[in-house]
Amino acid sequence: MLPYSKWRWVILALLFFATTINYLDRIVFSVLIPVIREEMHISDQEYGYLTGAFQVAYTVGFLVAGKFIDKFGTKIGYATAIVWWSIAAGLHALSRTPVHLGIWRALLGFGEAGNFPAAIKAVAEWFPRKDRAFATGIFNAGSNVASMIGPPLFVWLNLRYGWRFAFWATAISGFVWVVLWLIFYRQPDERVDDAEPQVTRKIGWTEALRYRQTWGFAAGKFLTDPVWWFYLYWLPPYLYDVRQFKMTEIGWALPVVYLMADFGSVGGGWISGYWIRKGWSTARARQTAMALCALCMPVAATAVFAPHAVLAIALVSLATAAHQGWSANLFTTTSDAFPKEAVASVTGIGGCAGGIGGFLFSAIIPGFVIQHFGYVPMFVFMGTLHLAAWLVLRRMIWRPAQT
Repeated sequence: MLPYSKWRWVILALLFFATTINYLDRIVFSVLIPVIREEMHISDQEYGYLTGAFQVAYTVGFLVAGKFIDKFGTKIGYATAIVWWSIAAGLHALSRTPVHLGIWRALLGFGEAGNFPAAIKAVAEWFPRKDRAFATGIFNAGSNVASMIGPPLFVWLNLRYGWRFAFWATAISGFVWVVLWLIFYRQPDERVDDAEPQVTRKIGWTEALRYRQTWGFAAGKFLTDPVWWFYLYWLPPYLYDVRQFKMTEIGWALPVVYLMADFGSVGGGWISGYWIRKGWSTARARQTAMALCALCMPVAATAVFAPHAVLAIALVSLATAAHQGWSANLFTTTSDAFPKEAVASVTGIGGCAGGIGGFLFSAIIPGFVIQHFGYVPMFVFMGTLHLAAWLVLRRMIWRPAQT
């Protein structure tokens, strides 16, 4: 058996691949929606409703998943979530109408909500505080890798076998991961951080909600998760409808966007950890890294005004990189402030808030706004949200403590 210091990287690799699969299951729909939309005659507003079905279920699922994972543990909780969402992913291939798609999207969203509470809890169990943002950035980079390899892969599968086969492929990958997870995951044998808050009992939702840090994390997720969802859902249709990209061009443009997001995810997590190792306080390191990311977002939003498609892609790449750097640090605020026994529940509360924000600002509202006014209002709005969230976090999480 590998020693703890090395085994934790095996665990982190599993978290990375789980997050990759999570996003492959998620983005296959947005990548192939131009084809599915033509077959099933789906309007922009109906597409908004379909993304909304996912978001509503995802929101509810976070509350259930966080509590479930804290109760039954990371190993069983994570495996249950991936089995659920892999079944839901495969069911997409059976769809014949938009109603079918809506049902499967909802089931998928409910199951996929388990990924981040379980992964953040695993990081809290296996990594000391100074390394958690970096570890979170690495596993969270799986979402970008999925967004990078998914478009060309799904376009190729669609052209060769049809769009339904792509959903079967992602479902199978989830079941393979579950087998590996059940074989390799174990609880750490030693304490990873002497500064870790200690509890001798479980912390429930009611008690967690008494802390301003919980509300701060939830507000941060509510305001900034919609930005990621917006680009995830609406960038392919934007490139197809406004920039006149062909499906094959979309398949190669999106990987560029999400390759940069990978650098942002790992880099954003690394830089705050570097500052902590240099003697900065955890709060100072986190808020400085997140401020830099937030300042990038208004610049990135000018992509909608870019005269050339290449410049638009570059600016959207800046947005995804900055958001992922932000997320790597935002997620670690839960394990900074709470003991590992409560991390999944607090992450679930924040994820629920992020799901509500995503439902409103990246699903329902964009469907209406884009159909009637175009993409400009939404791009501009998305450029403001991280700055607003940073101000909220400064007040609710990083100010001197009084619980």
